[in-house]
Amino acid sequence: MSVGEEVRAEQGRPQQSLGTSAARNLATTTKSAPQMQEISSRWLLRTLPWVNVQGGTYRVNRRLSYSVGDGRVTFVKTGDRVQVIPAELGELSVLRSYEDHEVLGELAQRCQQREFAPGEVLASFGSRSEEVFLLAHGKVEKIGTGPYGDDAVLGVLADGAYFGEQSLIDPEAIWEYTARAVTAVTALVLPRRDLEQVAERCESLGEHLQELRAIPAQRTNKYGEKEIDLSAGHTGEQDIPGTFVDYEASPREYELSIAQTVLRLHTRVADLYNQPMNQTEQQLRLTVEALKERQEHELVNNREFGLLNNCEYDQRLQPHDGVPSPDDMDELLSRRRGTKL
Repeated sequence: MSVGEEVRAEQGRPQQSLGTSAARNLATTTKSAPQMQEISSRWLLRTLPWVNVQGGTYRVNRRLSYSVGDGRVTFVKTGDRVQVIPAELGELSVLRSYEDHEVLGELAQRCQQREFAPGEVLASFGSRSEEVFLLAHGKVEKIGTGPYGDDAVLGVLADGAYFGEQSLIDPEAIWEYTARAVTAVTALVLPRRDLEQVAERCESLGEHLQELRAIPAQRTNKYGEKEIDLSAGHTGEQDIPGTFVDYEASPREYELSIAQTVLRLHTRVADLYNQPMNQTEQQLRLTVEALKERQEHELVNNREFGLLNNCEYDQRLQPHDGVPSPDDMDELLSRRRGTKL
């Protein structure tokens, strides 16, 4: 028998039993609940501490801090020329609360643009400090002396940072570290002599600097808060210092945000197509999952209260060389403060 004859014989053979396609009409089909790829672990929502609030505004009362502003200076670039925005000079502690925009504009014009190659030293440890550096572009390492006399990296500064501001009011100031360029650096430099020249002609700036020099240095902790005077480890009759804890006069307030929607479900669907799974229940489950995903997204990315946009610049790490390295991860772990993340 040839192959063609065998095929025709099989096609002409009558069906001996019920087929699977017809049998499915009487069989029970096991179905899964509706799946959703958007669902993630949402570990951040489970880890962060939550506070029950009674009103629509959450006020964060904190101790008084002497550091204001965002700690970063903003620049304007035109071609290869970089200029600092005059109002941004108020980020410097020396010019903080000084509001004469014309004088700030003149100081901004006196800032000298300098270019530094990778590895070039901007300031040397122990030398006289006579100018403040405003970093427009690039990275700078602050290098100190380690416990065995070797070089130790104290930190990395990047775009918008500044250093050396104490030299503007203290003629005896010296550099406490060496500043070295990691990449090509564009910086604006404001010498102390230029500030003094402007102060001689502008009475308001001169008075501002005189008042600043007359105020005794405020004792603060490492977070910029007024230090609480304490006495410990003493013997005999010692004078116990008096102290008090001051609060911020205008603490930050957060208006509570909400994510909401209106779930629509036809009564015909809910009544007639409700077995073996409850249509209303499944619709609610998937909608709630989407709301929780949006909640975590807002906690991280919202421009007003999101964690990324509200991260302090002092808590942001600059990688030493390109992409984050194991050394950068060590520095991140060293800043961990008892969190459960």
